[in-house]
Amino acid sequence: LRGEETTPPPIQSQNKLQNNSMNLPPDKVKILCQYDSEKKWELVCDQERFQVKNPPSAYLLKLRSYLDQGGISRKFKRRVQESTQVLRELEISLRTNHIGWAQEFLSEENRGLDFLVDYMSFAQCALRFSPGRFNALHSRKAMRNSRLVSQKDDVHLCIMCLRAIMNYQSGFNLVMTHPCCVNEITLSLNNRNPRTKALVLELLAAVCLVRGGHDIILSAFDNFKEVCGERSRFEKLMEYFSNEDSNIDFMVACMQFINIMVHSVENMNFRVHLQYEFSHHGLDDYLQRLKFTESDRLLVQIQAYLDNVFDVGALLEDAETKNALLEHMEELQDHNAQVIIRLQESEREALETVSELEKHLIQTTKEVELLKVGCKPHTWAQKPCQKYTFILVYGIKFITKNVTFFSYFPASTEQITTVDGPVAPPTSLVPPTPPAPPLLGATEVTAQAPPPPPPPPPPPPPPPPPPPPCSMATPPLPPPLPGRGIALPPPPPSIGMAPPFGGKHDGHTGKQTRDIGQDSSVSRGSKDETFTSLIPTKTNVSLFWTGNRNKKAIQTKYRMPSFNWQALKPNQVAGTIFNELDDENVLGELNMDAFEEQFKTKAQTAPADVGTLRAKVAQKIHSKVSLLESNRAKNLAITLRKGGMATSDICTAIETYNQEALSLDFLELLERFIPSEYEVKLIQNYERDGRPLDELPEEDRFMVRFGKIPRLAQRISTLTFMGNFPESIQLIQPQLNAIIAASMSIKSSSKLKKILEIILAFGNYMNSSKRGAAYGFRLQSLDLLLDTKSTDRKQTLLHFIVSIIQEKYPELQAFHSELHFMDKAALVSLDSILQDVCALERGMEVTRKEFAVQEDNPVLQDFLTSNNDLLDSVVEDGKTAQDVYESTVEYFGENPKTTPPSMFFPVFVRFIKAYKVSHHID
Repeated sequence: LRGEETTPPPIQSQNKLQNNSMNLPPDKVKILCQYDSEKKWELVCDQERFQVKNPPSAYLLKLRSYLDQGGISRKFKRRVQESTQVLRELEISLRTNHIGWAQEFLSEENRGLDFLVDYMSFAQCALRFSPGRFNALHSRKAMRNSRLVSQKDDVHLCIMCLRAIMNYQSGFNLVMTHPCCVNEITLSLNNRNPRTKALVLELLAAVCLVRGGHDIILSAFDNFKEVCGERSRFEKLMEYFSNEDSNIDFMVACMQFINIMVHSVENMNFRVHLQYEFSHHGLDDYLQRLKFTESDRLLVQIQAYLDNVFDVGALLEDAETKNALLEHMEELQDHNAQVIIRLQESEREALETVSELEKHLIQTTKEVELLKVGCKPHTWAQKPCQKYTFILVYGIKFITKNVTFFSYFPASTEQITTVDGPVAPPTSLVPPTPPAPPLLGATEVTAQAPPPPPPPPPPPPPPPPPPPPCSMATPPLPPPLPGRGIALPPPPPSIGMAPPFGGKHDGHTGKQTRDIGQDSSVSRGSKDETFTSLIPTKTNVSLFWTGNRNKKAIQTKYRMPSFNWQALKPNQVAGTIFNELDDENVLGELNMDAFEEQFKTKAQTAPADVGTLRAKVAQKIHSKVSLLESNRAKNLAITLRKGGMATSDICTAIETYNQEALSLDFLELLERFIPSEYEVKLIQNYERDGRPLDELPEEDRFMVRFGKIPRLAQRISTLTFMGNFPESIQLIQPQLNAIIAASMSIKSSSKLKKILEIILAFGNYMNSSKRGAAYGFRLQSLDLLLDTKSTDRKQTLLHFIVSIIQEKYPELQAFHSELHFMDKAALVSLDSILQDVCALERGMEVTRKEFAVQEDNPVLQDFLTSNNDLLDSVVEDGKTAQDVYESTVEYFGENPKTTPPSMFFPVFVRFIKAYKVSHHID
C-alpha cells in the first residue's frame, strides 16, 4: 500500500475532484491549487483513507422509526434515549463528511430535510399552545411522547443539523424554498434551552440578510403568532428577551436579530412600521435599562440599533423647516433676479451717459486745438491778450488754490477784451492741450498769442479725472513766439503779500527779486523776464504748488495702529498726482475724534484732555527720553510683564531674599538686566541734572530703582543659587554614586579578573608565535572577540571562550552579577559633575559673604545652617568619585585623562551583553 502511495496517478484530476467534494470557498480552493504536487498527493491520500461511518439512509431509517407512534411506552422511551445520539452523529456527519454525502442526504430519494423538519415538529409539539400540523398526534399518547422528546436535546441537535446543511449553498437554497422549514425553526424559540434560542436567532438573522429572506422571516413570525396564540407579532420574542437577562449570548443574538430585522429594509416607511412594532412591546424602555450592562458585545448591538433608529418627529420638524427655507430661498432668488435686472438697466443708462460725456470731451478738445492752431500774432498789442489767454488755459486749476493770479498784473481783467468779444471770467477749467516738443538749447520760451476768439460758448463739461501718477505728464508747452517775451511788471507796492512764484519782496523798495535756480527756463541775462516762466514744467512746477514743503507731525489723542504702506520720497512726488493733493486741508475739514475712538489700539495710556495735550505737545516730544538702548528696553519690558509684579515688590523681594515671591526663571531673566557701568553713569547724570523721573519710560524708572539695590549682582546670584541648590544636589548625588559604585565593583571583581586572564591567555596563544607574548591588552580589544571567527565562520572567539567557561570554570558564568550600575555610570560626564560641584562651592562662598554683611538676615542663616553639611558631603563624594574612577581606569591600564566614563564603562556593558547572547546560544 505504501508503494502505491509513492507512485501517484494523475494528480491534477484527483485533486480537482477532491476540491469539488470539499465544497470550499473560492479563496481556499485557490490556496489548495497553489500547493506543490507532493502536498496535493498527500491531501488526496488522506481523503481516500477517510471512511464514511454510516450512509445517509441509516440515519433516516432511525429517524423514521422514532416518528412511529405505535408500540409500548417503555420501548418508546428507549428509542428516545437513542435518538439524541443519532442526531449528534448526524450533525457531525453533515459537518465533516464531503459534500457528496450531504447532497445524498438531501436528495429527492432520501428527503433528509423533510425528515429533519418532521422530527423537529414532533419534538416541540408539546410546547405549543395549539396542536401541530400532524393530525395523527391528537391523542394523549402522542402529546406525552412529544413532551418526553422535548425534555432532551433533540430540538437543539436538529437546529445544529440545519445549520450544517445551510453551510452548503445547495442546502441553504433548499431551506429557503422549503414550505415549513423556516416556520419550524422559528417555532423553536419556545424551547427552554437559551442556547437553542440563540442558535435559532442566528439562523433567522442569516436568512433575513439574503434576498427575499426578510419576507420569509416575517411570514414565519406570522405563523408563530397563530400557532402560539400571540396577540401581536414579536410578542413572545420580546418576552423572552426581557426575561432571559441572565444569558448574555441569547441577549446578544436577540438584539442582533432585531437590529437586522428592522434596519435591513430599504422601504423607509416599512422600517418605521417594524420599529414601531418593537417599540410597542417596550423595546425602547428596555434598551434604556440595558445601557448599564457590563457586556461590551451587547452594548455594541444596542448602539448599532440606536444609531439607525428613525425619529419621526424630528424628521417631520426638519421637513417643515426645510420647506420654509426652500420658500424663503425662492423669494430671495426672485428678489435677486429683479435686482439684477434693475442693475443691468442702471448700468446700461450709466454707460450711455458716460459715452455721451466722453464724446463731448473729445469734441471740446478738438475745438481747443483748432483755436490754438488758428491763432496767429499780428501786433505787439495782442501779446498781453495772448499771455492772459494762456494763463487761463494752463493756470486755472492753480488759481483755485487761493492764489489770486490776476492781482500781479497792472491792468484789470477788463483789459482782456482786446479780442473780439469779452473773455469770460475763469469759472471752469479748460482742458489742457496736447504737449508740444520743447526747444533744445533755448534759454527763453515764449508763447504765441491765439487769434481773437468768438463769443463765449456755453460752459464746457467738467474736466475728466486726473490720470494715475505713473502716467502723469507735465502740462504741455505752446508753440514758441517769434519774438522776445513780455516782462511782467511788479505788483503795486500797496499790496502787502508775498511775491509770486517763490520770489522775494523787498518791503522798503517795493521791488521784487526773482529766486529761480539754474534749471529755470528764464535766462538770467535777459532784459525782460519772459512769461513762459509761469508754465508749470518739471523744473518750476513748484511755482503753482509746493508739494515738497515740510509737513507737520500730527499729534493724536490716542495711540493709533500703523498703516503699513510704502510711502513716496519727497523727490518722487514731483510731477505726480500727489503734488496736487492737500491732505492737511482734508484733516482740517474732518472731525477725526470718531475715527480715533474706533481705530485706537487696545494698549492705551490714560486718555488726556485735548487742551492739555496740545499745551504739552512740545514737552511730551522730549518727555520720554529713554536712557536704555531700544532693544534692551523692549526686552526688559517683556520680562517685567512676565513677572507680573510691581517694581517696588520686585526690589523689596530681592533685598529681603524672598524666594517665594520670585521664581527662578524670573530671577535668571532679571540677572541679564543688571545695569552696566555705562547705564549707571547715565542714570547718575540724569539725576544730577535734577530732571524728574516721571519723564522716563517705565523700563528706565525700573532700572533706576533696580540699580540702587546694594550689591545687586551678589544678591541675585545668591537668590538663584539658593533656589537651584536642592535640585542641583538631587541631580549630582546619584551620578556620583553611580561612578563610585561602578568603579569599585569593576576593580574588586575577582570573576572579571579571571575572565580577563582567560582572554589574555587565548590572545597570547594566538599571537605569541608572530608578535610575541603580551602582558596585557586595551579594553577596546574586548570588542574584537566577536570579530574573530573560526575557520568555518560559524563560531566566534567569544563563543568558544564562553563554552570553555561553562566547561572548565562554571563558577565564572555569572561574573556580571558582581558588576553594578554599569549602564548608569556610562551616562555620567565626570568632568561636568565636578565642575557643577565647584560651582556649588563658589555659590555657597558668595552666600557666606552675603551673610557676613547681613548677619541679621534669617533667610541666609537658615539656608547656611541646613545646607553647609550637605554641600560638604557632596564635595567629599566628588573627590572620592574622581579618585576611585582614576584609580580604576589606571588599574585596567587606561589613561584617566583621555578615557572618560562614557568610553570606559560602555566597553564592559557591550562585553556583558555579548557574553549573555553567546551564553544563551550555547
